[in-house]
Amino acid sequence: MGWVAVRRDHGKIIFIDLRDRSGIAQVVFADKNLHATADKLRPEWVVKITGKVAKRPENMVNPDLMTGKIEIQATGLEVLMEAQTPPIDVNSNGHEIGEEIRMKFRYLDLRRPRMQNNLRMRSKTLQFINNYFKEHDFVEIETPILGKSTPEGARDYLVPSRLYPGKFYALPQAPQQYKQLLMVAGLERYFQVARCFRDEDTRGDRQPEFTQIDLEMSFVKRDDVMEFLEGAMVDLVKSTWPHKKITAVPFPHISYKEAMERYKSDKPDLRKDKNDPDELAFAWIVDFPFYEAQRIVAGWRQRVGGHYRYAVRPCAQRL
Repeated sequence: MGWVAVRRDHGKIIFIDLRDRSGIAQVVFADKNLHATADKLRPEWVVKITGKVAKRPENMVNPDLMTGKIEIQATGLEVLMEAQTPPIDVNSNGHEIGEEIRMKFRYLDLRRPRMQNNLRMRSKTLQFINNYFKEHDFVEIETPILGKSTPEGARDYLVPSRLYPGKFYALPQAPQQYKQLLMVAGLERYFQVARCFRDEDTRGDRQPEFTQIDLEMSFVKRDDVMEFLEGAMVDLVKSTWPHKKITAVPFPHISYKEAMERYKSDKPDLRKDKNDPDELAFAWIVDFPFYEAQRIVAGWRQRVGGHYRYAVRPCAQRL
């Protein structure tokens, strides 16, 4: 069962590309009894097909598909749901589709291969992070969402209390106080994939809600934390994006002053080939001036073992 992606009528034989969560497979309708129904099929119709998996002829192998060496020779066809002509092309990369249209028809937008791949890669990344941290003796702890307002770098989202009229809960900008409490309690190594909420202005590098990998460690120095996080980043790239390469390992350490003087940016692009989308470069930007760090990297700060003022900066395109 799946969705009709494309239909091709070759006269005596009709082909469709059938799409489901695992990808696309070619279906062949050579049985004349199925032609009348197969001829009516249109993009995004939901169908149920029975048939035999067979090897494709050598001249019809599609090396661009995981299923390119096989096809399904249909013996049965049932239309489960017809669909109107989609307002967007679900087989496109989406760059030519306006954001307003994408949001209006989000259920169709999420059918696009690029969006499906993004969601699956996010899931795979979170699974890796969970396993990696636990292998290094971290404890995953979920901290409260409703709490008191705390001094952070942005405005709070406030939630009115029904039981206490006139009083409000604040959604967390970060689990800062909770994780410090956990360190005092003796947990030593904590992490969670935390939801954070900040009543920010509508700027390109700000989001009202976002997810961050939050961690805290006791009895360590700055370099211990940097070494751990660098190992996590390197192993993540190797396991999740094996076709990508990192420019330099260990990551170079660059002071904030040097970065601004040499590159005019606190996130310099250190890739050797700026046009290679498969090259990734990372750098540790260290020794931030205190007030500059508060202004620029408030979201990057980690207070660990009494040491802070460091950040890892991705210096290439997004993964």
